[in-house]
Amino acid sequence: MVNYWLMKAEPDTRIVMGKDVKFSVDDFEKINITPWEGVRNHVAKLKMKYMKIGDKVLFYHSNCKVPGVAAIAEVHREAYPDHSAWDPTHPYFDKKTKEETPTWYMVDLKFTRRLPHLVPLVLLKHIATCSHSDLSQIRASSPSPDSSSSAEGLSYLTEEDLTSIKTMQVLYRSRLSVQDVTEPAFNAVIKLGDTGGWEGFRFPKPPKGQNAGKRKKGKEPEEDGGDDDEDKEMVESQASSSRKKRKGRQEKPSMEPERSVGEEEGSSKAVDNPKKESAPSKRLTRSSSRRM
Repeated sequence: MVNYWLMKAEPDTRIVMGKDVKFSVDDFEKINITPWEGVRNHVAKLKMKYMKIGDKVLFYHSNCKVPGVAAIAEVHREAYPDHSAWDPTHPYFDKKTKEETPTWYMVDLKFTRRLPHLVPLVLLKHIATCSHSDLSQIRASSPSPDSSSSAEGLSYLTEEDLTSIKTMQVLYRSRLSVQDVTEPAFNAVIKLGDTGGWEGFRFPKPPKGQNAGKRKKGKEPEEDGGDDDEDKEMVESQASSSRKKRKGRQEKPSMEPERSVGEEEGSSKAVDNPKKESAPSKRLTRSSSRRM
């Protein structure tokens, strides 16, 4: 069974510990296969550990002027320990993890192809507010030569496409750098990227008070940092369950030991406080370790 994912990387230069951590679709296409190292978020890590060879991935440009889906990739190698975590020269070195008991994992991705049209986040958000009859109004003001849709706007999207886009996690969980995607949503995004039809369209500004992505003044403009509230609740719930089980084992020593998700990852302390663990590293560093 093939699963579908969305994974983020930064296409623009950003220096961390003297290293440039940028990784764009051009970089990905050039090297073809890359380890997805540098993820320091427990929820994102668990999602990668669930990935199988052949799973499909939407490659997403993050923390840039026009964030959006730029290419398609697939999982080339299943999860294995992220060696960059115990490399003191790596931008996302984690002194709390050890090689013999790794906390962080990564997968290898293989580039499939770039999309003729980058599918911007602003487009997906706007589509999510539309009914199917509204899609014909999203049309290019100056169609590009390779766009197969103009007068009909985005009416080539089906009702299923529209419904699936509205459920995409990237619309409401922007901080998570690895996200699962449904097969219909994956196909809908690919259809948009292959067909186009919105070139030059002016997207309306969101109403005041509904700009969930607005950041406080002085805060670094980051999009895929630590765990969001839902992730934190999930991880803390797992930790709470683990504590209850340990207490039960102390009262009944004859019971067979059980393990929580946190214990399986070798870092129950990190599960108890995911925000603190993920803070030192908020970004992906695809090819930086090979250039160091």
